Amino acid sequence: MALSFCGNDRGSNAYSVDNGVLDNGCFVDALNLVPHVFLLFITFPILFIGWGSQSSKVQIHHNTWLHFPGHNLRWILTFTLLFVHVCEIAEGIVSNTQMESNHLHLFMPALMGFIAATTSVVYYHNIETANFPKLLLALFIYWILAFITKMIKLWKFAEASLGVQHLRFCITALLVVLYGLLMAVEINVIRVRKYVFFANPQRVKPPEDLQDLGVRFLQPFVNLLSKATYWWMNPLIIGAHKRPIELKKIGKLPIAMRALTNYLRLKDSYEEQRNTEDPEKSPSIWKSMYRAFGGSILLSSTFRYMADLLGFAGPLCISGIVEHLNNSTEIDKTNKTGNMTFGVYFMSSTELLQNTSVLAVLLFLALVLQRTFLQASYYVTIETGINLRGALLAMIYNKILRLSTSNMSMGEMTLGQINNLVAIETNQLMWFLFLCPNLWAMPVQIIMGVILLYYLLGDSALIGAGVILLLAPVQYLIATKLADTQKSTLDYSTDRLKKTTEILKGIKLLKLYAWENIFCDRVEETRGKELTSLKTFALYTSMSIFLNAAIPIAAVLATFVTHAYIEEVRLSPAKAFASLALFHILVTPLFLLSTVVRFAVKALVSVQKLSEFLQSDEIGDDSWRNGDMSMPLEVGKKYKYQGDTKAINRKGRYRMDNYEQPMRRQLRPTETEDVAVQVNDGFFTWGSNLSTLSDINIRIPTGQLTMIVGQVGCGKSSLLLAMLGEMQTISGKVFWSKMPDCEILFDGNISGHDTELSHEDRSKNRYSVAYATQKSWLLNATVEENITFGSPFNKQRYKAVIDACSLQPDIDLLPFGDQTEIGERGINLSGGQRQRICVARALYQNTNIVFLDDPFSALDIHLSDHLMQEGILKFLQDDKRTLVLVTHKLQYLIHADWIIAMKDGSVLREGTLKDIQTHDVELYEHWKTLMNRHDQELEKDTELESQTTLERKTLRRAFYSREAKNQIDDEDEEEEVEEDEDDNMSTTTSRRSKIPWKMCCRYLSSGGFLMVFLMVSSKLAKHSVMVAIDYWLAAWTSSNQIPADYFVNGTNYTKNYDATQIAEHRSYVPVFIILCGAAIALCLITSLTVEFLGVAAATNLHHDLLNKIIHAPIRFFDVTPLGQILNRFSADTNIIDQHIPPTLESLTRSTLLCLSAIGVIAFVTPAFLIALVPLAVAFYFIQKYFRVASKDLQDLDDSTQLPLLCHFSETAEGLTTIRAFRHEARFKQRMLELTDTNNTAYLFLSAANRWLEVRTDYLGAVIVLTAAVAAIWTSSQSGLVGLGLTYALTVTNYLNWVVRNLADLEVQMAAVKKVNSFLSTESENYEGSMDVSQVPEDWPQHGEIKIHDLCVRYDCLLKPVLKHVNAHINPGQKVGICGRTGSGKSSLSLAFFNMVDVFEGKIVIDGIDICKLPLQTLRSRLSIILQDPVLFSGSIRLNLDPECTCSDDRLWEALEIAQLKNMVKALPGGLDAVVTEGGENFSVGQRQLFCLARAFVRKSSILIMDEATASIDMATENILQKVVMTAFADRTVVTIAHRVHTILTADLVIVMKRGSIMEYGKPEILMEQEDSLFASFVKADM
Repeated sequence: MALSFCGNDRGSNAYSVDNGVLDNGCFVDALNLVPHVFLLFITFPILFIGWGSQSSKVQIHHNTWLHFPGHNLRWILTFTLLFVHVCEIAEGIVSNTQMESNHLHLFMPALMGFIAATTSVVYYHNIETANFPKLLLALFIYWILAFITKMIKLWKFAEASLGVQHLRFCITALLVVLYGLLMAVEINVIRVRKYVFFANPQRVKPPEDLQDLGVRFLQPFVNLLSKATYWWMNPLIIGAHKRPIELKKIGKLPIAMRALTNYLRLKDSYEEQRNTEDPEKSPSIWKSMYRAFGGSILLSSTFRYMADLLGFAGPLCISGIVEHLNNSTEIDKTNKTGNMTFGVYFMSSTELLQNTSVLAVLLFLALVLQRTFLQASYYVTIETGINLRGALLAMIYNKILRLSTSNMSMGEMTLGQINNLVAIETNQLMWFLFLCPNLWAMPVQIIMGVILLYYLLGDSALIGAGVILLLAPVQYLIATKLADTQKSTLDYSTDRLKKTTEILKGIKLLKLYAWENIFCDRVEETRGKELTSLKTFALYTSMSIFLNAAIPIAAVLATFVTHAYIEEVRLSPAKAFASLALFHILVTPLFLLSTVVRFAVKALVSVQKLSEFLQSDEIGDDSWRNGDMSMPLEVGKKYKYQGDTKAINRKGRYRMDNYEQPMRRQLRPTETEDVAVQVNDGFFTWGSNLSTLSDINIRIPTGQLTMIVGQVGCGKSSLLLAMLGEMQTISGKVFWSKMPDCEILFDGNISGHDTELSHEDRSKNRYSVAYATQKSWLLNATVEENITFGSPFNKQRYKAVIDACSLQPDIDLLPFGDQTEIGERGINLSGGQRQRICVARALYQNTNIVFLDDPFSALDIHLSDHLMQEGILKFLQDDKRTLVLVTHKLQYLIHADWIIAMKDGSVLREGTLKDIQTHDVELYEHWKTLMNRHDQELEKDTELESQTTLERKTLRRAFYSREAKNQIDDEDEEEEVEEDEDDNMSTTTSRRSKIPWKMCCRYLSSGGFLMVFLMVSSKLAKHSVMVAIDYWLAAWTSSNQIPADYFVNGTNYTKNYDATQIAEHRSYVPVFIILCGAAIALCLITSLTVEFLGVAAATNLHHDLLNKIIHAPIRFFDVTPLGQILNRFSADTNIIDQHIPPTLESLTRSTLLCLSAIGVIAFVTPAFLIALVPLAVAFYFIQKYFRVASKDLQDLDDSTQLPLLCHFSETAEGLTTIRAFRHEARFKQRMLELTDTNNTAYLFLSAANRWLEVRTDYLGAVIVLTAAVAAIWTSSQSGLVGLGLTYALTVTNYLNWVVRNLADLEVQMAAVKKVNSFLSTESENYEGSMDVSQVPEDWPQHGEIKIHDLCVRYDCLLKPVLKHVNAHINPGQKVGICGRTGSGKSSLSLAFFNMVDVFEGKIVIDGIDICKLPLQTLRSRLSIILQDPVLFSGSIRLNLDPECTCSDDRLWEALEIAQLKNMVKALPGGLDAVVTEGGENFSVGQRQLFCLARAFVRKSSILIMDEATASIDMATENILQKVVMTAFADRTVVTIAHRVHTILTADLVIVMKRGSIMEYGKPEILMEQEDSLFASFVKADM
């Protein structure tokens, strides 16, 4: 049949124009071609030239900058235009089939229109990014021409009295409207940009964010198509494959999303609610959230509704396709002539929708749109949630900075509560926002679904829906139960962690006493409880999964069975499969609804907590409102001198500092210029109405040293805080004087003209007070940052401060010097070191006034003297700074210029030392006696190796071992590199995209073979049965359909046919019921096996880990940081316990669903397999790229969250310091930066998830399209086609879950990997070569020790620490071992217990070589007292005798010997009295005595004391010495001495140096030798 534009039907003269040119329909259609051709001719050359010059663009962000107004509207209109063109093409083609010959004019112009519209978008986009508006004229002309030609067509149709009932008329009318709107958009661009017809075109500047190349999050700025498909993410995600994504790569947030912007939004809407009539009423957080973020939520909900409505297009299209598949050919041509106008056929819209191919395309478009809208809705809610979280965090932080100190100290607001607010409550609210559109979208979705089902199936549909609705509350119940179980699991795991931490901290003692197994069992017991709780958790989880899978099956079963028995009408395949798809749609909202409701409840609680917190007392509420407040200068000026509060963005619109900075310190011209601070009639309180400080009248002289002294608890620290304004004032005033040298600053003009002042004077800003608290507070930063604390770095000054605080030796020990991180997450320093850093910070700050609160409390005598002389007297007084010092060391009073003596919250005396000496003799005498006592202690104090040296020693040990560990780590890494034959780019990338199969196998194998087998087989069986159900449904519904002529008069078909028909129809029911029952049973089995596989794996992995670590050699604990080991037990164990099982379940389920769906489609239409190949390739690449990027972004999110949480807890701890220094603005700035960084990572992570989902959803839509097209072309049996399409629809839902679960599993398997790396550590050799039975019961009887040629090292890689040591100790001898630090004394004591590697020589005790003994036996027969006393939480009995082998009398006897009996008797419970964690409820001395008692309980004939008296006071030490002399008189005692005078009475002295014995003999003899080492030690110690 010849092709011709107007067709050549018989008897029609297509080309005649007798009735006028425009009355020929074909000519009008030809006219419509003109604008399209015009556009293509003009734009193609421009586009090609444009592509050529593309490279000249320099700035990266310009190509995302949208220059022209009406941008989004234009894209939406163009997409609608494309859709209408598609409809027009379809209509033309279908109409063409009704004609005798081909009429090209029916669809050719439409096709050209489609091409032109596509071109117009591409053209527009290129002009816009190049910012060349003049070229838009071409488009403008095109819209006008198209509009005119379409108008002519519409006018002719109307003339021919065609109307809305004809589809072509509707389409033409729509096109006219669209072209008209596009024309309007174009005119608007001309109006705004004035690029033509106007003399001066408008200049445009890009938005601020795009000028800043640091902003990489482009979602708000790109065009609509890129927004919807996340196209702009491509470079990031694909680039991640080559090199990991770092923080630099994700850049900054756009201004609109920064925490500050959102904080201001939320804060304004919060403050607006404070109404004047009722100032007490607290503003509602819900309202302010709605006012600040309501718009975005509305937008998201709109998207959500559109997506949900489009979702129902799927089932309807399926039913249409299946219905018309068979009778598509018999469209009756009877009324053809009736619809002929202009010699062509006009069809009605229903006719078009009966064409299966059209339906398939419609289905595809609906799916694509639905998915796009859904992802857009998700994205908008997530972005809003992140914005809200940022705003809430800033709000909480601002509140923390203003919390009244009494709140913190009186325990109304604990640190824990604040941390919970930050870590938990804000996240709860964020999650609630993510899910809240579901709250109103889901009910609508459910109601729509039920209505459609009713329309398809009648009454029986209601029964199915009833089943679903009845089971929904059960799901809610299970969900709440799950939350409860999770809570109890958490409690148990916290408990278990506490016990594990204790074991790891006291591991040395446990090993030396051979108690590790007893304590290991304690942990296992708690773990048992935790596992019981986990099993309950697993049970509920599996029930929830089971219900989710079983509800649709049950609903389908109920519906179809009742339909078979109630309805007269046979069930057609079309209806059956449409309703099947509808049930699938309905289940998701019902399952999610329970979750959403639960989150809503949690959100209510969180908001309650938040508003309570925001309502709590603030500082300065009452203390500065009394009387004449003269606000000296506007708030915010004071920051001019701080030098480091940068305006946050260039316009300086939002200076956070201008917000809430209540002025506290009044400026008053004071009577005397030489008083820095004065308090008159002050009564201050900590929140209760009882005044803590009463009747305070003091003055602090300027530029002098004031000391505040008094007994413990008499209110010295409170006085400092009262002056700083931290306490609540009941009455009285605090005056701060102006500094004379700053006078010009405050009275003169402040702007920027004060350059003539030196920098020093300018920053001596009176508002800031350098303040060092008693409890030292460190930032999580380097040592240098802690000391400079935001001030500019001045090398000379810094050096002077460090010397004054004698910090240099400590800094030298740190691995990176003063660039080492210290603080919460950094290296743990000892108390004295921390305190000296805090003092250094106060000295370094350039402030006029310095407050030091008991800076000497944690320092030993030498350091305090040095600090007093160098730091306080020289450094501060040279600077003429005013200094207030609280101290207990009365010997320093002689240095004071002014003394304030306090007693019980009031001032006892004030004046110089001379004044007090003359006026208050009694007090002076009292001080004198105290000072004498101090001097005696001083003498004693000098005898000891000072505490500081000890601290440095522990620090050095920590590092010595850590360096070795680092060395080993490096070696490991090198090995890894060597394994890769060539480590070029490709191998690293391939390693990054590999799935860790090895770890998965390790995990599954620890779950047990049986469970794995059960899981795999039940999963496969379940999915086979599910397919079988649907196949059976297809066979049942398409079985011998009733011939059409029976239905002529409704019900008058013959009765006998009816009976057999119905009987046969119902014969399918029993099999259907059996299959459904089997499926439900299998659902239960699979969900249980997966969860319990997880529990089994968790049990085994934790058990192995604990045993491996407890039995590891002591060296392992020296080189592995405690935090790292604890992480395995906390975070990693938690992931293995709770996160891997659900991920694994979800992954297997979605994978099998996708595979079974593809199998079914391929079975129905084998042609589909051809299309599958490119789809599979595309899918492979998408998942490969996504997994790598997702892992990186997840790591970034985790690593940026920790500093944020730490910053909050740090601020809460150091509130008084921050406020005294007046550094609030700097800390706020830091918090905003940290929040933004974390939010950026999270935003990118969720955008990456959207990127993936959009792509997999489009793939799913293509699968549906290919399946439908293949089915239509091969025209298979209609029932099977329905089956294939229903399955294809489920694929779209599950494809992205496959990838996301893969990515999650990969991240979670890292935990298994880490645990597994510890499982390969070597254990100590517990067996020994001797049998326990060969060892005498009472060994060692005498306690004779022979050491032969002993060589010892800590590790086979390290040098020996003891070299060829020989010694012989007789039974009952008291032996002292001394030597400098690092001479090998402690190593020798460890060698007795076989704790170190003895690689040569031997130690023989009572005739037995200890290396041959089983460790348990050896260690349980000796006893040792360690340098640091270790106690475990529990009872006193547990600490003395965990094996429970001794009688109470024996324990009391031991306590009596240790002089503890009376104290323990006084405790509630006696021997069963509680010992808190680490024995904190006893003093150090008492703890040491408990250790002595512990050694005595074990009646061993050998006792080793390792520097046992190093950390205790003189009194305790005397007790110890006495006990050793009396109670241990008949035992061998080896003392490793710290202070030589303790071993002067020993029977034998061994002096060691560098791992060898230098001197050996009686102390008296060694003393007589002038040049002996021992004599020199004793001299030095005198």
